[in-house]
Amino acid sequence: MLISILSLKGSPGVTTLAVALAARWPAPARPLVVEADPSGGDLGLRVSLSSTPGLVSLAAAARRGGDADLVWRHTQHLPGGLPVVSAPPDADQARAALAALAPDPTGGLGVLRAAADRPGVVVIVDCGRVDPGSPALPIVRACDAVVLLSRARADDLAHLPRRLPTIARWSPNPVLLLVGEGYSTAEVARELGVPPLGRVPDDPNGAAVLCGRPNTLRWGRSGPSHSALGRCAHRVATELATREHPPAGRPQPRPAEPMPQVPILRAVPGVPPGAVSSNDVRVAPGQATDPRDQQGGQAS
Repeated sequence: MLISILSLKGSPGVTTLAVALAARWPAPARPLVVEADPSGGDLGLRVSLSSTPGLVSLAAAARRGGDADLVWRHTQHLPGGLPVVSAPPDADQARAALAALAPDPTGGLGVLRAAADRPGVVVIVDCGRVDPGSPALPIVRACDAVVLLSRARADDLAHLPRRLPTIARWSPNPVLLLVGEGYSTAEVARELGVPPLGRVPDDPNGAAVLCGRPNTLRWGRSGPSHSALGRCAHRVATELATREHPPAGRPQPRPAEPMPQVPILRAVPGVPPGAVSSNDVRVAPGQATDPRDQQGGQAS
């Protein structure tokens, strides 16, 4: 299975979620993280990985063709053992590697697709911030599922309505996840017409452990799986695992209809705000206040 994680604005934690999903993917799958962020990779700096092998060496090798095992020969391992194909921190090098990797369906992308099509393998690609000109866009279009991260504040959500139809053309299986505090999932679903799968919690300690970074907390017997981020990542991963593309010969699902244009959120910069509850959820004008909508939900 091939999955891309991306954002349309800012840096809401795409790399952290990609690693968390892979770390908490349901067994017995074999997960792999590929950094394909055009602005440069983070994992190498976070955990002091070598500059090679990685995305650059994979792009060079893919030009000569390769099999489903080629990607695995260009991985390194996070301290917890999770295999990753790390991108260089320099944006120019990362974009050059992606430009070499993405256009060739028999090489570059074909190598990722071949690895992801192996039974029991899931390849999770961190595509960073994506726009129509991103060199990571061909990877997004080739994925079985796309996970879109957005902060739940008005200024972030205001960008979504005009972009949702475009995302629906990129993938028939887009998933929206909110990050951090702000609008509730119920309010976003009502305003955008797209129900978020859930909300990714702000959990720095859980992120540190899942990404293999040192952490001062001492976990109980169950380890980081009981962190807020770990529980959320496992629920989202379990949901995504049920959407795995059918094997060859099985009918493919019909692509989803393009998401229609929907009104922008009413609480945007320059518009007088409505009532604000104690947890900073802004109630849309003219809508009844439902106590259940004011409770930030976790991914389910």
